[in-house]
Amino acid sequence: MGRTMESSLVKSAERTVRILEALAASPDRLTLSELQKRVGYPRSSLHALIRTLAELKWIEADETRSAYGIGPHALLTGTAYLDKDPALSFAREALEDLRAEIGYTVHFARRDEGHVLYLASRESREAVRIISRVGRRLPAHLTALGQALLAGLTDDEVVTLLDEPLAALTVDSITDMPTLVAELDQVRARGWAFERGQGTPGVACVACAVDYRIPASDAISCSMPADLPQAEIDRVIEAVVKHTRALGATLRKEGVR
Repeated sequence: MGRTMESSLVKSAERTVRILEALAASPDRLTLSELQKRVGYPRSSLHALIRTLAELKWIEADETRSAYGIGPHALLTGTAYLDKDPALSFAREALEDLRAEIGYTVHFARRDEGHVLYLASRESREAVRIISRVGRRLPAHLTALGQALLAGLTDDEVVTLLDEPLAALTVDSITDMPTLVAELDQVRARGWAFERGQGTPGVACVACAVDYRIPASDAISCSMPADLPQAEIDRVIEAVVKHTRALGATLRKEGVR
């Protein structure tokens, strides 16, 4: 965060948001001590903010009231964002059509600075465990979705946007800027992004940006087994590009911006 932005923030409001973000990012509830280590705020002010957020149901405590997690009102706010997004109803329809054609898991996501935020998903018909990615936020460089959207920026914009060293989730993750910039050049030339095992071992993803905003803010992807034959991968790529371009045309026609 730049110095100018830091100086314009109201301290109590910023701290409240950082607490919510820390709790949302943690897979488990956090004790007051654990939360303090993550956000670095004085214990006295942190305790007062925690008490207020709990009373307002933005966070909730466990049975012993010693650890905290996100509360129901945070869910209500997130759901309101999805309900009011003008592109999402069209995107969900596009995902349904795409999954019906190819059968694999498909996603619709939006770039949030250097991350991608999943707004809609449709699971593979063969999925044994259905775990929705909606609301999940991942580093953009680790996903085909993110790479498709980063390719809409200049190299200088990408370098400014992302912090080095780049985070890694697997041994195949891109971790240096020159490699990422070279990959984005290929994305621009092809018109779609492809990654194999960079975000999840054994999973390949193809993604295409939805061209109704400049630069593109949204993208559609398909996740599939990494060991599929090339002919099947090519079929998926063709379908993802076709449905994504059709969605972009629909959104432009409907005047969604």
